[in-house]
Amino acid sequence: MGAWGIKALESDEGLDMIGILTDEYLSKHSILNLDEILELMKQEGMLGEDLSDIDFLYDNTAMALAELYFQWKDDGKLNYDTDNSIWCKVTDFTASKMALAFLLRQLTDIKNEVPDEDDIREIVDLWKDEDSGEIDPEWSEHLERLIERLASEQEA
Repeated sequence: MGAWGIKALESDEGLDMIGILTDEYLSKHSILNLDEILELMKQEGMLGEDLSDIDFLYDNTAMALAELYFQWKDDGKLNYDTDNSIWCKVTDFTASKMALAFLLRQLTDIKNEVPDEDDIREIVDLWKDEDSGEIDPEWSEHLERLIERLASEQEA
């Protein structure tokens, strides 16, 4: 995992997701639809078909999508440098309660360290201190904030 910050979008995998959206989605849409994006990410192998599919990449993608959604909600724009500035053309970002519930469940499973078939949750394991076994508090707080915001958004 190449990461330069605590956010999923601050990682190589987060940038891969941005690349897929830039190349496969934004050329046809000025309104982002979380439901459609979830399906695209499943087709591209960035998300599992259901929540029982546990993988670092799937967890990172779910967190990155939540970050992207809330970046839009907070700023009303998405700033990603691309050759043609296609991100500047986004006019809205919509999400159904079902799409929000999917992300909420995925992130809650991360927080609760629901294990994969190897009995670990790799994304959590990567943020643990090797000596103490403690999860990085900044990353943990970031995950908690995303969960709280998704729960609030779903209730609205």
